[in-house]
This record gives sequence, structure tokens and C-alpha cells, in this order.
Amino acid sequence: MTFLKTMTTTLSAAALLASTAGSALAVDLQFFFPVAVGGKAADTIQALTDEYAAAHPDVKIDAVYAGSYQDTITKTLTAAKGGTPPQLSVILSVDMFTLIEEDAIIPFDGLAKTDEDKAWLTSFYPAFMDNSMTGGKTYGIPFQRSTPVLYWNKEAFKEAGLDPNTPPATWEEMVEFGKKLTKTDSNGNVTQWGVRIPSSGFPYWLFQGLTTQNDVILANDAGNKTNFDDPKVAEALQFLVDLSVKHKVMQPGIVEWGSTPKAFFEGQAAMIWTTTGNLTNVRDNAPFDFGVAMLPANKRRGAPTGGGNFYIFKDSTDEQKAASFDFIKWITAPEQSAKWTIATGYVAPRADTWETPAMKDYVAGFPQALVARDQLEYAVAELATYQNQRITTIFNDALEAAITGTKTPADALKEAQAQAEAILKDYR
Repeated sequence: MTFLKTMTTTLSAAALLASTAGSALAVDLQFFFPVAVGGKAADTIQALTDEYAAAHPDVKIDAVYAGSYQDTITKTLTAAKGGTPPQLSVILSVDMFTLIEEDAIIPFDGLAKTDEDKAWLTSFYPAFMDNSMTGGKTYGIPFQRSTPVLYWNKEAFKEAGLDPNTPPATWEEMVEFGKKLTKTDSNGNVTQWGVRIPSSGFPYWLFQGLTTQNDVILANDAGNKTNFDDPKVAEALQFLVDLSVKHKVMQPGIVEWGSTPKAFFEGQAAMIWTTTGNLTNVRDNAPFDFGVAMLPANKRRGAPTGGGNFYIFKDSTDEQKAASFDFIKWITAPEQSAKWTIATGYVAPRADTWETPAMKDYVAGFPQALVARDQLEYAVAELATYQNQRITTIFNDALEAAITGTKTPADALKEAQAQAEAILKDYR
């Protein structure tokens, strides 16, 4: 990611005078946000922040692009420990337990004073709230939310003798199609892989699509127990390894997250798994007709949710908390949420957003945008635990060991479970 970039909304002298009339001073808010995908996300965040500030001259918002998700929580917690946290931030939903343990955030429930506020708190898709609530309290508000989906190159399907309008519905079909789609040159070098499932960046996340489809959950709702050594997890990991080693339909070794859309655009992979947050990026850059589908099923259909939530930080004044709450309500309202979804491809996290004229027009011309929303019916919570970064690092290392062939899937996962258990037992 690029270096830290600050985007500040500045009020005109006239607006400032108006806001300070009657001795009322403007409320200053600092807002950290990440961008983990290509496309127009950063520009859209700034535009929406500017729009709110223009309509609320009593609030000044310093919107700070903080880098990747990892960068954002690191900078946020560093600022919090130094006594200068932002007032609000978009941070991964799975970092909720970490933020709670650090005593950095407050629940939204105490800020929801009116019936309207309380109705707003219950207006988000339940699948997204699984990573937003704990202990009966709401700590995060879904915003930059997603599920992984399958993208396929319809032209490559035609060339391979496959129906361009029919994606693989099962693991077996993905392998079958992948063999037909994998192309080699005269020297035997692969020029197009059948499928590409990234195993860097967020390896546990896309892998969780496979575990969900294999009907196994990686962690409990309380965030204090993992299930890494379940035989069904090992089966899913063996399947991922086999895509390269046995079936030879996927590039061997670690497959990069960041370069996956580009590999798709350039014809290096005929099918890819990546976030719906790349939808606008793919739409704008793919030089061919493409399709979007739910992830293929095995024992069941399924995918994890993902992405970022809004959080409000404890070390803020009451006025700042109230202003942050109002801004979050505004930016997640249907009209603003529609602008965000159309610009980025992230899933609008409320059903009423999809009923706005803008969204209806959007999906009428681009029905692929409905896939991730419809997949929420089968979605599960993203892997989230206390000490989340340590736990996911342990799990990601196990995945890497299996993918690179240094350990068997079963051995790698058994070791990961033992390490996770040593950490999480203190939270039960």
C-alpha cells in the first residue's frame, strides 16, 4: 500500500463563523479507513465524507487513509495507546475481539437513544452482524463488507468448449472445468491456469470458503476456541493442495492475493476466487465478458463474510461520540450505501439499500452485483478470535506449510490447533 495519506475536509470561513455562532464550536473528528482492493474506494470515501461535512458545518472530519487493513489496526492501536486515537475507524470485523480486549472501543447500544436509532441497529443483514456483536452488545457497524465470489472468463469458457453462462456448481465441476481451461504452449509451459485461489494476503479467508463448503466451522462464536484439527478442515486443505499437485489446474505454491485480478484480466487464470469488493475493479478492467457466481459447493454451499466495520473509540468526548454515531448512521443509510456499493462492489449491508432507485438501476444493468448479496443466505462468520492476529498467523502458517509441501495438511493443522489452544484457553 502507499504511504499514509491524509484527506481533510476544510470548512470555509463563512461556514466556520456560522458553526461557532452562539459559542458553539465545531466538533473535530479523525476517521481512519483502509483500502484493500483496487478501484474507487478511497475517492468514494472522501467524496462521502465531504458530502456529510458540507451538510453539517458544525462537524470537521479528517479522513485518513491508513493503508491496508493490517496497517489500519496497527496505526489505530498505536495511536490509542499513545492517547491520541481516532474517534472512529473502519477496521476488519474480525478485529472486534482485539479492540474489546484493548478497551479501545464502545458499544453502539448506549448511543442509540431513539426508536429510530434502535431500528437502525437492527437493520443490517444478520450474516454481517455475526462478526459485529458479542455478549449481546453491538460493537461494529457493517460497512466495507464482502464475501468471496467466483469470477469466470466467458470467452475462455467458449474456447474450451464449455457453456460460457454456466459456472462450476461443485468442487468436482471446478476441477473438471479447470482441466479443460488450463492451457500450455508448445514447450509445455502453462499459459492459462484453470482456477486461481489466492493463498497470500488473506489465505485463511478464501480457505474458509472451502471449509464452510465442507461443513465445518473454524472457531466458536465466543472467539475463544478453534477447530483447526477437525478432519473436515484437513480434507478441505488437501483439496486445495490437490488443485495444484494432483489435478494441475492451479499454479503451484503460494498464489498472490494482490495480483489475482490482474492475472484474470491478462488471461493467466480463467476462474478466480476473490472478494466481491473487486467487482468494480473487474468490471472496469476485464477486456472480456465475465460472469460472477457463488462459490462452488461440496457438502453444502457456503462462504465466509469479510471486510470492515465502523468502530467508535472510547477515548473521545461525548460530543465526538455523538457526532461519530451520526456520521456512521448517515454513511450507512440507503442512499449513501448505494453510492458506496456501486463505486466499489462491496455488499450493501442493509436490505433497504437494494430498494433505492440507484441500486435498482445498477443491478438491472449489472446483475452480477446480486451474487454476493444472495450468497449471504449461506454465509458464515469470518474466523475471529481473541488474539486474532496471532491466531490467524498461526493458521496461515499452517496453510502455507501444506501448500508448499513442507508438512501434510493433517500435521500442519494439528500443530496449529495446539498453538491456538495454548493462547485461547486463558479466555475461557
